[in-house]
Parts: sequence; C-alpha cells; structure tokens
Amino acid sequence: LLEFLESVEVDKDINLADPRFPVQYVIRPQTDDLHDYRGYAGKVISGIYKKGDAITVLPSGRTSTISAIEHNGREVEEVFAPQSAILHLEDDIDISRGDIIVKSDNLPKLTQELEVVLCWMDSKPLVTGNKYLLQINSKVVKSVIKEIEYKLDVNTLQKTEATSAALNDVIKVKIKTASPIPYDSYSDLRENGGAILIDETSHVTVGACMIQ
Repeated sequence: LLEFLESVEVDKDINLADPRFPVQYVIRPQTDDLHDYRGYAGKVISGIYKKGDAITVLPSGRTSTISAIEHNGREVEEVFAPQSAILHLEDDIDISRGDIIVKSDNLPKLTQELEVVLCWMDSKPLVTGNKYLLQINSKVVKSVIKEIEYKLDVNTLQKTEATSAALNDVIKVKIKTASPIPYDSYSDLRENGGAILIDETSHVTVGACMIQ
C-alpha cells in the first residue's frame, strides 16, 4: 500500500480552471497614508486571477475589474490556487466576509434550495424542520431541513426511505437557506461544494455535506 501511495499519479489535484475567491476579510485601514485603501483578503480555493480580469461578486451580482493583486506583501500580476492574496477592484462595491469573487465568464450556481448528501454527526436526530447554520467556506447562513429524501446504506449502497437520521447515518436532504448561496457541485469542484451544518445553540458541527 505504501509503495502504491508513493508512486500513484495524481491527475487532478488543484483545479485551475474555475476561479473561486471567498472573501475572508475586508481591509480598510483608513489612515492618513492609506485613506483610499480597500482590499479584499482571502484564499484562492481554485483557478487563477490576473490583474485586469472582469469579475462578479456573489451573491449580489455586482461586477467590476481587478485593479491590483497583492501576495506576500508585494504587488503581483496574478495569483492562483491555493495562494492567499488581497484583491483590489476598480469600483467601490459593498463586499463583506462570505461573499465570493469569481470571473464573470465562469459563474457558479446560485440558489436558496440545496440538495445535499450529508453524514449526520450528532447524537440528537435530524428531522424535517430542524434549523441549523450552514457554512460553505467563509459564508454562514441560517437554513432549515425541508425534506429527507432517503437514507443510504453504506454497506450495500441501497437507498431506503427515512424520516429522520441518527448518528453516523448518511442521508440525502433538501435544505432551504435564508439567503442565496453561490456553490459548485461537489463532484465538479469540492472546494466550493462542501459545507457543514452547525447547531445554532451549541455551535457544534453536526453534519458534513456534499452539495449535488
């Protein structure tokens, strides 16, 4: 096994075709030296960003152009996954933590209705109508379980009807979020297709989701 793991060829490791940049922090020093500075800090989870790229901010849909890119304390012409960077835009747009900056010619899906396969990780059962916080990258929104479609038997892969989920169950559910979520299918881009469910009271992670 070790020999195989050391020699196996990885054909698809980092996705450089679908640019996704979740904003983690908005930098506005507002000092005398940097009174006009406005940078959007985060990690390029996939794709490549270059100075001059036309971008769209989701979920708002506002558009602009990248005017400058900073990486490692210096200005560069481009950044790529998995580098951390600061993007500057030509226009002053209302952007906050959790928004995602993508290229205008390569948009992810945007919806408030998600179909996910999830592994339930809480001792309290999951049932239709339960409310949780859903987090995908730096975006956190309120959500509710709308429907449990089926439970998956991990040994036989058989799908069976279910009205609830217990600890370690794998189920498919429909989730409705309080605001639109930009996402990619987990099978296409796992960096922007994986999410977690968080208990609103205890803030414990109770579910691991793969968005379909």
